[in-house]
Amino acid sequence: MKTMWLVLFVVIAIAVAFAVLVKLKSSEKAAKGIVVKRPIATANEQGMFWRLVECFPLPEYIVLTQVGFGALLNAKEGASRYSFPQKMADFVLLDKSFKVIAVVELDDSSHKGRERDDDKRDAMLAQAGYSVLRYGKTPDRAKLMNDIGPFV
Repeated sequence: MKTMWLVLFVVIAIAVAFAVLVKLKSSEKAAKGIVVKRPIATANEQGMFWRLVECFPLPEYIVLTQVGFGALLNAKEGASRYSFPQKMADFVLLDKSFKVIAVVELDDSSHKGRERDDDKRDAMLAQAGYSVLRYGKTPDRAKLMNDIGPFV
């Protein structure tokens, strides 16, 4: 009888060990995954970047691209930092003291059907005191200067 319990215990121990090893291997694969590089900015975003730099040149201004909301926002009074961890602003225009002048979004075709999400993002940034400007395409110099001028 003792031998039967010992054999049963060993079989169960081996099964548990095997299950643990399988789980470790699968989570190891998931953790590694495959990562590939991607461009920092699309061709449309590059055009917008250079237009912003043309209108607001160094050393008076700084144009940043692909800025995480975590760099722009803090969560306070019950808000959760986890409500914006993956969100990115296309462009952030700063003055030379690194004060944000405006957040600029370029709404290309990838934004179709995501207008509600964009509205929520804008509301979050506006609540924090940022001015958000959205463009469907790169505006001409006069429009950009006119739109951002009041914030400078």
